[in-house]
Amino acid sequence: MRGVLSGALSGALGDALGDVLGGVHRRVRRRVEVAREAATTRGDDSGMTAIEFVLLTPVLFFMIFATVQFGLYFFADHVAQAAAQAGARKARATADARPGAWRGEAQDVVDSYIRQLGPQLVLSPDVKMLQPEQNTVGVEITARIPTVFPGLDLTVHAQSAGPVERFVPEGDN
Repeated sequence: MRGVLSGALSGALGDALGDVLGGVHRRVRRRVEVAREAATTRGDDSGMTAIEFVLLTPVLFFMIFATVQFGLYFFADHVAQAAAQAGARKARATADARPGAWRGEAQDVVDSYIRQLGPQLVLSPDVKMLQPEQNTVGVEITARIPTVFPGLDLTVHAQSAGPVERFVPEGDN
């Protein structure tokens, strides 16, 4: 399920950034062509390098910041997924033996993972303990991530669930 979510998110984010970069690239290329035509009608190429540098530098910075944002997003997604899996493992192991305490223990494990792996990366995590069926428990995490671009609000979502583990003596199965 993680692959499907990551693929869908990276595809949507990649498509949006690709559209933005494609539009910016076309506009910059047109401006450079107009400046080049003006220089050739004057008969000199003086200053063309400076004009190209001034016009292409913002595009270069945008691409660098977009790469950093992709890295932040996917690392935060990985931290949330690891924390959800660790919390679900703890919940599965303790839900049968201590039915009232598994939620608190799983929450402690999730908080510990987030503190260790990405306390500045996974912002204000919303952790929910799940019990969709009688013998199934899990953890769901939704959190914001820091952004490089003002006004961009990105969130990560991770969920992990599984059957409750029970010890059954040899003669009782």
